[in-house]
Amino acid sequence: MTDTLPTIFVDADACPVKPEILKVAERHGLPVTFVANSGLRPSRDPMIRNVIVSGAFDAADNWIVENVKEGDIVITADVPLAGRTVAKGAHVTGPTGRLFDQTNIGMASAMRDLGAHLRETGESKGYNAAFSPRDRSAFLETLDRLCRRARNARAGS
Repeated sequence: MTDTLPTIFVDADACPVKPEILKVAERHGLPVTFVANSGLRPSRDPMIRNVIVSGAFDAADNWIVENVKEGDIVITADVPLAGRTVAKGAHVTGPTGRLFDQTNIGMASAMRDLGAHLRETGESKGYNAAFSPRDRSAFLETLDRLCRRARNARAGS
């Protein structure tokens, strides 16, 4: 049965919302695949899969891109990974609830590149804002909405 359900793929290294993902996935009955370069806490839940990839650069990203299907959900703060999975038709959000889709991934990529350039030239220190309760709340709302959208799309196909 899980073959017909959308899967939630998580770029799990340094993901601050793992418990929230599990809570929302359980509510919607969706399988979750955590992908990381390092250890993950094991789970006996058959709906949770942990995948440990090599420490090679972008190994986790590449694994997700190779395994995600149209209509699946991807959770990542990595803009290049978001772009690659949006291109495959996935529903993509960051851990702050920021949506990535065909309408905004180009701008998100451009802003990421600009930020990297400013950090390289010393124009910016590149501090990231701390993860806040508001971010957590926005993420929960966004993920819940994406789960409903993904399930409805799969049910209609």
